[in-house]
Amino acid sequence: MDRLEFQELLSKTGLNKRELAHLTGIPYNTVNGWGSRTPYPPYTRFLLESILKIQTLDKVVKAVEPLLKCQI
Repeated sequence: MDRLEFQELLSKTGLNKRELAHLTGIPYNTVNGWGSRTPYPPYTRFLLESILKIQTLDKVVKAVEPLLKCQI
């Protein structure tokens, strides 16, 4: 993963580096150092893509919930 791919995926999540660090429990200084002081960890793409999938699933659930309540 390079800096551009990281920035694009992070942007798609709507998170910034500090929010990503808080969400994942990874120290902010570690996340902030990726791509400059240290290379991006091999799991970075998987992590960001997983966050995107969870966000999408949350949107689907919110859209379907009212329909399920109507059927009860």
